Amino acid sequence: MRTSDVPSLSTDQVAALVELARQGNLRRAAEVLLISEQGLRNRLVALEERLKVELYRKARGLKKGSPLTRDGRRFLPHAVVFLEQACELTELFARSENRQVIHVAATQYLILYVMVDAVRRFHEAFPHIQVRLSNRIEAEIENDLVNDPELEIGVAAPYESSSALDYTHLFSMDWSLITPLRSPLLKKGRLHLKHLVNLPLILFERGSTGRQHIMDAFHAQRLSPRVDMEATNTEIIVRMVEAGLGVSIVPLMASGIVTRGRHVGIRSLGHQIRPIHSGILTRRGEQLSAAAREFVNFIVSDFRQPAPASREKIGFGRLKRQGKSC
Repeated sequence: MRTSDVPSLSTDQVAALVELARQGNLRRAAEVLLISEQGLRNRLVALEERLKVELYRKARGLKKGSPLTRDGRRFLPHAVVFLEQACELTELFARSENRQVIHVAATQYLILYVMVDAVRRFHEAFPHIQVRLSNRIEAEIENDLVNDPELEIGVAAPYESSSALDYTHLFSMDWSLITPLRSPLLKKGRLHLKHLVNLPLILFERGSTGRQHIMDAFHAQRLSPRVDMEATNTEIIVRMVEAGLGVSIVPLMASGIVTRGRHVGIRSLGHQIRPIHSGILTRRGEQLSAAAREFVNFIVSDFRQPAPASREKIGFGRLKRQGKSC
């Protein structure tokens, strides 16, 4: 249907029918709407003319049951939805000016080891602001920030900066090799990527920032690693290594939270692989809502302060160099 073919309906007309159905007669409906009975009739007649159907029974005197006709009862639920949507439209920009719900997307790694605690403490400081946190991979976060106006903030480790997004750095992580506890690699002197070429590697899935960092490092040395298995997140990878299915290269929080309680060995790979940088992504040139600005300022400020010992235990705060054991 063309826009020009859509009949013109006013909220006053539709509200007249809804109130008539609620009150049961014209007099009470008119009193609720603060208009005369004739004014109410005029609105109902105009609505019927627009829709070209009879919506309510015109006979005077007491009526049993609903004053609406069969077509009126059929139209009623749509009329209620129409009024609700009209209210939402009128409040749309008022809500955007004073938004108290913010949508944040983050990678699973950052949700597990950073964002859960961050959001908990943010809620303690700003109980009137709700953070709606969702889990997505890096590529989805960047794409959705560009195309989804409801998503205001992304927390991720982008492979490279997007021209459409601003990046605010939070922290960086170096890479480590994790192996079963009895692996001879744990006793090796200097450990290089070439020593890992023929080992069964468990890596992040294709398309992830972590996988790209690792493959770039091998290819820069003209090495082709043997990738036996892939996984979507670090926690699964650690469990697979613990089960003896292979070895892996992962970024680790300095606190040791990622491998705590797991029977795996850890060897730092130093600077052989480009560090993975994590931070906040927002749309370039777009002003954040007041609630989103509070959240960004809170997270950035937190990372720039010395981390209390209690926060180090759960992996949130400034990072230190990864050690050789878990």
